[in-house]
Parts: sequence; structure tokens; C-alpha cells
Amino acid sequence: MYLGMVVGTVVAERKCEGLGGQKLLLVQPVDHRRQPNGRLEVAVDTVRAGRGDFVFLVGSREAALALEPSFVPVDAAVVGIVDQVRA
Repeated sequence: MYLGMVVGTVVAERKCEGLGGQKLLLVQPVDHRRQPNGRLEVAVDTVRAGRGDFVFLVGSREAALALEPSFVPVDAAVVGIVDQVRA
């Protein structure tokens, strides 16, 4: 799991089967201080997050498992909205 800030949305006219109706978000990975930590990435939204939300994501196989049906071709999925981080 890792943290990110939602900076926008991605609109796709055509999507792979299994991604129909799923919202895609543009996310900036960040550290616990909300400082950028890596390149922007596209993540499928499973929790109705929006621009400006501080979120946590899963990647790789776990991202594919976050959707129904499982194993859709995604590299990242937003699985929660963060209220607070204590370090």
C-alpha cells in the first residue's frame, strides 16, 4: 500500500472489458508528509474519491483484485480515503 493525492480524472472513450463504468483517477504518489514521491499514475477508483483527496492505493496484483470481476488489467487502485497520518 502507498499514499497519493488525487490531482485529476482520466476520461477514456474505450476501456478493457471489466473496466466499464469504473472511474479512473490521476494520482500523484506522496510520502506521509504529502510530498511528491514518484511519477503521476492512473488508478481505478473503488471508493468514490475526488480531486484533492488524500488516498491510499494498492498496486500490481492487489490492484487487479480490488475490482469485480477480479484480475482486470490495472496497475493501481484507490482503496481508501485517508483522514489522518501519524508518523
